[in-house]
Amino acid sequence: MNISIDEAAAALAVAIRTGDVAKLREVLAGHPHLASAPLGGALRMRTALHVVTDWPGYFPNGPQIVGILVAAGADPDARAKPGGETPLHWAASSDDVEVAEALLDAGADVEAPDGSIGTPLANAVGYACWHVARLLVARGAAVDEPWQAAALGMTGRLAQLLGERPEREEVSKKAFWHACSGAQRRTAEYLLSRGADLNWVPGYAKGTPLDAASDDGTRRGQVVSWLRELGARSARPGA
Repeated sequence: MNISIDEAAAALAVAIRTGDVAKLREVLAGHPHLASAPLGGALRMRTALHVVTDWPGYFPNGPQIVGILVAAGADPDARAKPGGETPLHWAASSDDVEVAEALLDAGADVEAPDGSIGTPLANAVGYACWHVARLLVARGAAVDEPWQAAALGMTGRLAQLLGERPEREEVSKKAFWHACSGAQRRTAEYLLSRGADLNWVPGYAKGTPLDAASDDGTRRGQVVSWLRELGARSARPGA
C-alpha cells in the first residue's frame, strides 16, 4: 500500500474494528511491522492486539483477527505502554471470552501481572466478567485470593484461603461482597456463617452486597446498552 505509516496504522485499526479481514491482510502486506509495533498517533502505545481487545470488545471476527496478527508476529503479551496492560487484561475486562481464548491459544500469559486490578483473572472478577474468569481458571489461572474464590463459588478453596480465624473485614471485603456480585448464594451463606457483614460497603465500589448482586455484570450490561443504542424496546412497563 502506497500510504504513510500513520495512514496505514489508522487503516489497520479500522479494519480490526470492522472485522474486515481482507483489508487487514492488505495493510499488513504493505506494512508488516504494524502487526507488532505500537501504532502511534491517536492510538498511542496500543498495538494491533490492543485494538482487537479495546473496550467495549466484541469486534467482528475478533478471534480470527487475533490469529492473523499473531501469525504476522504480534506479541500476545505486549503492553499498551510501559507498565500498562496486556491484550489479555483488556479482553478479561470486557468479558470477550472468544478473543481471550484466542489469545491464550496464542500463548498469552494467564498470570500476567500489573493489570488495573492485577492478573487477568483479577481484572475479570473485579469487573464482573464471569465468562472470561471461568475460562482463565480452566486454563490454569491461580485462585489465590479469597474474593476471587468467593466470586467464582469455589467454597472449598475459599475455606483454605481464609483459614481458621479470618478477620471480619477480610470475610466481608474480600469474600462476601464478591460472592454476592458473582451470584454465589451458597458461598455467600457460608461467609455469613463466618461473620460477614450483610451491609458492608467496600471502599472500591459504591454499594452494599445487595447492590452488587443486583448488578447485571459486564457482559449483560453491554448487551443491554447495545440493544438500547439500536432502538430496541422492552415490553415491560417502565423498563
